[in-house]
Amino acid sequence: MLESLQEWDKELFVFLNNLGVERYDGFWILITQIESWIPLFILFTVLVFYYYRLKKGLYVFLSVVLTFYITLSFTEIIKDDVTRMRPNNDESLSGLIRVLQDPASYSFFSGHASTSFAITTFVVLALRKFNKWIYLAYLWPLLFVSSRIYVGVHYPGDILAGAFVGCFIAILCYRLSMRLLPKL
Repeated sequence: MLESLQEWDKELFVFLNNLGVERYDGFWILITQIESWIPLFILFTVLVFYYYRLKKGLYVFLSVVLTFYITLSFTEIIKDDVTRMRPNNDESLSGLIRVLQDPASYSFFSGHASTSFAITTFVVLALRKFNKWIYLAYLWPLLFVSSRIYVGVHYPGDILAGAFVGCFIAILCYRLSMRLLPKL
């Protein structure tokens, strides 16, 4: 069954990756770089401090940062344990896919997906009672993780698993941190 899922994941990846058009390569390369999203991180930080004020805002901000590091650490442990090869390093896919980046680390599960969904989920949970538009923040991880297929470095399964793990860790961290917040 696992082999069938992996084969389906490869086939879906090849299909999605080949939807790419050379004219948009620059856009997707920009989207996949974490530095491109610094203005969004600044916006998240400003919103947290605006709605929670200084002391509680600092607590929520540090909780988001801690959630990020927990998610990133867990992701790296799993990647080193599972050791799934990235599609750009899979010889059987050579010539079948478009590759715009060439990382050598392992693929399962996507760190871009896990961390972006963890940050977004925590921020959305923290700000949803103040601003209904905060749910639009999910556009970021959706674009961000889509770029990983476009540039040829992650299978769809890597992204789905990473998104699930990121959301799960964020929900746990949010619930724990909010239990302590009223005491501040």
